[in-house]
Amino acid sequence: MIDNKDTHTDDAEFLENETNNTDVNSEISEENSAENEPVVKTPEELLAEEKDRYIRLYAEFENYKKRTAKEKMNFFQYANQDLMISMLGVLDDFERALKNISDEADKSGIELIYTKLKNKLVEKGLKPMEVNVGDVFNVDLHEGITSIPAPSEDLKGKIVDVVETGYQLHDRVIRFAKVVTGQ
Repeated sequence: MIDNKDTHTDDAEFLENETNNTDVNSEISEENSAENEPVVKTPEELLAEEKDRYIRLYAEFENYKKRTAKEKMNFFQYANQDLMISMLGVLDDFERALKNISDEADKSGIELIYTKLKNKLVEKGLKPMEVNVGDVFNVDLHEGITSIPAPSEDLKGKIVDVVETGYQLHDRVIRFAKVVTGQ
C-alpha cells in the first residue's frame, strides 16, 4: 500500500508538471510568433524615420561643404609657402649686405630694394618673428644651435644671441629662429 501512495503522489506531481510545461510552452510559442511576425510601421513612423534620415544627411553635407571650403582657403593661403621659404635666403643676403656695405650711395640703393622686397613678402603673409636677447627659449618657435655659459644669472635657460631670424607665414612657422641659449 505504501507503494500505491508513492505512485499516486508521483502521478499527481507528473500531471502538475505537465500542466506547467504546457503553460510555459504556450507562452514561448506566443512570444516566438510575435517575434516572427513582421512589424508593420505606420505611415507617420515611416515619415518620421525618413525625415530624421534627411536631416542627418543634410547636416552631414553642410559640414562637408564647410570643411572643403576651409581646406580650399588653407590651400590658397599656404600655396606660396615654398616660394616664401626660398626667398628667405635672399632676405638674409640683403641684411648681411646692409651690415657690411660702407658706401652710402650703394647702401641706400640696396636698402630701397630690400625694403620693397620685404614689404611685398609681408603683403603675402610673411611675418618675421620678434626674438630678443633674454626671451625664454620656446621649442615651437626657436631652434637652439648651441649653448654657452650665461653671461649673467638672469640669462640662464634664456636666449643669449639670435643668429638667424625666424619667419611665419600667416600663423604657421616656416623657419625657426636660430638662437644661442645660456646655461
